Amino acid sequence: MSRRIVMSMLAGATLLASAFFGTGAAAAQAADVPPEFGTDWHDPVTAAPPVDRPHTPSCQVTLADTQFRDFTPYRGTYTPPQGCGDRWSRVVLRLDGKVKGRQYDRLGYLHVGGVEILRTSTPEPSPDGIAWHVEKDVTRYSDTFRGAQDVEMLIGNVVDDTYTGVIDVHVTLTFYAGRPAERTPDRVLTLADTPDGTTLTTPRNSERIVAEVYATGSGGGCEEFWYLTVADPASYSCKADHGPYREVQIKVDGRLAGIAAPFPNVWTGGWSDPFLWYVLPAPGAFDVRPVTYDLTPFAGLLDDGRPHRVEVSVAGVPAGQPGWSTPVNVLVWQDAHRDHVTGALTADRATDMANSSVYTPGPENRVTTDAGHRLTVSGYLDTSHGRVTTTVTRTLANTSVHHWTDGENTDGLDATWSDVQTVTVGGHGPARTTHTRRTYSLNGATTIGTDDRLRTVLTLGDRATAVALRDGRRTAWSRLDDTYSGDAAYTMNVPRDQRHAVGTSSERYRLYGSDGCYDHELATAQGLLTEDRDRC
Repeated sequence: MSRRIVMSMLAGATLLASAFFGTGAAAAQAADVPPEFGTDWHDPVTAAPPVDRPHTPSCQVTLADTQFRDFTPYRGTYTPPQGCGDRWSRVVLRLDGKVKGRQYDRLGYLHVGGVEILRTSTPEPSPDGIAWHVEKDVTRYSDTFRGAQDVEMLIGNVVDDTYTGVIDVHVTLTFYAGRPAERTPDRVLTLADTPDGTTLTTPRNSERIVAEVYATGSGGGCEEFWYLTVADPASYSCKADHGPYREVQIKVDGRLAGIAAPFPNVWTGGWSDPFLWYVLPAPGAFDVRPVTYDLTPFAGLLDDGRPHRVEVSVAGVPAGQPGWSTPVNVLVWQDAHRDHVTGALTADRATDMANSSVYTPGPENRVTTDAGHRLTVSGYLDTSHGRVTTTVTRTLANTSVHHWTDGENTDGLDATWSDVQTVTVGGHGPARTTHTRRTYSLNGATTIGTDDRLRTVLTLGDRATAVALRDGRRTAWSRLDDTYSGDAAYTMNVPRDQRHAVGTSSERYRLYGSDGCYDHELATAQGLLTEDRDRC
């Protein structure tokens, strides 16, 4: 079993979204570490694995070569590559960026033919300037890349006398000739806007349907830090009607079709301390992983040739409050031997959503949250290879303890989210089951002393296990652990050269499974890369 398939299992479906930022460098000697941050630091890097590139002929197409100074999108056109055919073993997106001066972290997206192929954020620059890159396997969007398309990209930015950083980006797609190791979707669809909302019309012979949602809490508001929000009567600056629990839901014709736990993305200015993130970004900060939903149980309903209403929402966000972006792609695999596949949805059962958020006032205020939800959907299709039944069960859980002092000079969180999914596909042959468990954790605290010295200590974890079974026997397995830890401090309300900032950070990315081992560890101090170690 290839690493590509193992990584796909961890994505919650047979899809891949691996990314790599920067390149490794020789570790510095401890004696070379400066006592505090200077005006320049190492370019951003991450311990995540690089995209595997085939040793086959390749062709490259430029998607964008532009600068972002404001909120004007870049618009261009894409033309399929010449000389690499229209079937590719791999398609790799690469973004090269650079910025210098002073700038906030900025959020961005890249659309080709209306399909979102990248959601990203940016590092905050040094005065002398930094460069970074992002690579992502986008083979699953091959259907989009086979025809000419409009391109739209935006990294919203503000440039003025204070914020001087102009964001330069160059984005390419590289196409590798050959057949992919796994069958890619036959169609990649987006939702259509109608007077009644957004709708989806799938081919009438769709036999597998997966929706992916690039769900992110936006920058600049309380929903960027949704996991810290509290309900009345707690006295905290970020409020939500029912506390911090968030759940990304997708509905088909008003029926709940999928639930997912959002990842607690932390951007490079997050937790009031950019010195945590100057070299090592938080996991997923530059390549946001979409949440995915297997909608195959609904295929019998969707295959009638008519448009169906599809809605994505984030449960827990106060009514009327903005702050979340939820673009949707729909990936469809078709039955090559039938023009029309029929079937039915046979089960759609959800528990009541549990959401308890208890406020305990005191010298250190505390909100304890315990929440969760469970959904089972099942349906069948009468395909050219017989009746196929797909059952999807998903269970979400969230526990957290948020504590803060009056004035919020101490503000901390210890939180865990779990998202467990089992997909069972049965027909005339052996039953196939894929079981995935994703666990996210965030444990951190920010304190501000009487001397205006701000310190943040934070650990962020992204863990997952996946097991594939055929007729009850294990055929593949994988285990992922991507953990970031940081500790940084600086003096507030003074000019930049008087902040006396210090900070250490580390990231270890471990992936074990039936394909072998990947284990990479990085460490930094005061903006210098001090460790770069491969353990496998």
